[in-house]
Amino acid sequence: MTIEQKLNDLGYTLPTPAAPAASYVPVRQSGKLLFVSGQISQGPDGVMKGCLGDGLDVQAGQKAAELCAVSILAQVNTVVPLSQIKAIQKLTVLVASTPAFNEQHLVANGASDLFIKLLGDTGKHARAAFGVASLPLGAAVEIDAIVEIE
Repeated sequence: MTIEQKLNDLGYTLPTPAAPAASYVPVRQSGKLLFVSGQISQGPDGVMKGCLGDGLDVQAGQKAAELCAVSILAQVNTVVPLSQIKAIQKLTVLVASTPAFNEQHLVANGASDLFIKLLGDTGKHARAAFGVASLPLGAAVEIDAIVEIE
């Protein structure tokens, strides 16, 4: 089963990749590594906005992180077919959250778990998760990635 088929089984369709919102490129390739710029929590209904700890709970944050992961795959797909992913090497997860919210690592699991469901061991990765005061366009979560390709 392809990654796209697995996504469909989970209720997702690979979206049209988002154009950059500022002066950067969405994906930069260096050898076998793709550096994917931050993807915000945007789905078919628009940007999932909000702040964890103030209106959004961990479960909502995990859904936002899943949306970011799907957008990362859409960006990778502009460079190579998803079947050429060798490994998700690293994620950096930014979570819009209140100062008292301290479960960013659990929010990040939304993306991590999705990559593992789709790619198995290839989807396991190193990761950092941070709480931030705000994100572009009011997004709840933003994630960038380093992806190794064949």
